[in-house]
Amino acid sequence: MTAYLLPIGLLFVSNIFMTFAWYGHLGDLSRPVWLAVLLAWGIAFFEYCLAVPANRIGHAVYSTAELKTMQEVITLIVFAGFATFWLGERMTVNHLIGFALIAGGAFFIFKGPIAA
Repeated sequence: MTAYLLPIGLLFVSNIFMTFAWYGHLGDLSRPVWLAVLLAWGIAFFEYCLAVPANRIGHAVYSTAELKTMQEVITLIVFAGFATFWLGERMTVNHLIGFALIAGGAFFIFKGPIAA
């Protein structure tokens, strides 16, 4: 069971780090861009420390397509929360519909081959 759940947890935490690395600086634009890049690079290191083991552990029970799909859906969930609570942006119906369509695509990745 650990091989099924641990990668999901690790990917959630790694995506929190990566979201802050990519978008966290937008909350304070007074810093020079070179400093934002260095800070983002430092944060991204911790993301890799979680994402790489998540994929190694997860590959025992998930295909790489499934792992990538999980990562993308998790990224959307983390990003929506981040944009709303950290940046104060509003999620619109269009955002939610677009995210739902992407998540719907994940269904077909995990469904397996469709019999012709």
